[in-house]
Amino acid sequence: MKNLVIDLGNTNKKLAIFESGELVTVKQFPAVDMKSFRQFIKSHSGIDHCILSSVTGYSHELQRFLSGSFHFIELDENTPLPIKNSYKSKKTLGKDRLAGAVAAAIRFPRKDVLVINTGTCITYDIVNRRKTYLGGAISPGIAMRFRALHNFTAKLPLVPFRDTIILNGKSTEESILSGVLTGTTAEIEGIAARYQQKYPDLVILLSGGDHKYFVKRLKISIFALPNIVIHGLQQILVFNVNAAI
Repeated sequence: MKNLVIDLGNTNKKLAIFESGELVTVKQFPAVDMKSFRQFIKSHSGIDHCILSSVTGYSHELQRFLSGSFHFIELDENTPLPIKNSYKSKKTLGKDRLAGAVAAAIRFPRKDVLVINTGTCITYDIVNRRKTYLGGAISPGIAMRFRALHNFTAKLPLVPFRDTIILNGKSTEESILSGVLTGTTAEIEGIAARYQQKYPDLVILLSGGDHKYFVKRLKISIFALPNIVIHGLQQILVFNVNAAI
């Protein structure tokens, strides 16, 4: 069985192919137009099923194409899941957060798992050992913090990200780098520590576009799982396909 997984995030759009349950390829785009989409499909013939998750919206043309070409599922608050979702406002829950929780529950069965996704926003999502999604937290991602300091002050510059460690900044640029990068690292460690107090055997999964920066710096035990949303969407698709058989 060959599956197409589409993740339309805030910053990046990803198209992935799974074959016999294994991730074959992931391609990332700043935007997905029909031409590039058709080219991707053409290079991966034999697709049976497709799932799409979008936090930004997408064209009716794409929806019609997917519906007419594959057994197609669009993830929403009514899509059957292999976990229980106890979030109060299911309609407003980010689909990327939900997919990450599914991936965590499947990857670590009978474990309490905290998913930290470091993308446009940094999200913290907890799924317990009974495969129940309990919610979490949202805070600004690295790029958003840099932009906020520039946009909401009169004189602070827009500082580009640099893979560096600076505790005591000796210039305005260094001070911003320290505040954003050291501060974000401390935030992640602090929030993770609070969850660990509540869940002593907690597994922590780290993913997202900025995860490589934090993998090298976090002083907590973590598992890095790039493309966790892609893996979660694949699991949701397989669950629904099997339920229909």
